[in-house]
Amino acid sequence: MENIAIGLQEAIDELEAQLTETLNVEKAAKRACLSPFYFQRMFGALCGMTVGEYVRSRRLTLAGQELSRNREAKVIDVALKYGY
Repeated sequence: MENIAIGLQEAIDELEAQLTETLNVEKAAKRACLSPFYFQRMFGALCGMTVGEYVRSRRLTLAGQELSRNREAKVIDVALKYGY
């Protein structure tokens, strides 16, 4: 079970690195040593949400943090940065 957790953490690290880019589930699945299909199933079972839900939630959180820190930032610029 520990190997699964390590692989999942590496995949999450890959997803985190892609938050301002186009999502590439295949890259994250490769880091977890799983096929994209089984990676998404395993992610959902262990995290309680889909990969897409996780990425959207993280992007929204980061965009909100950026807007609250930098009051001069334009909403449209931040939205585009995080893929909205």
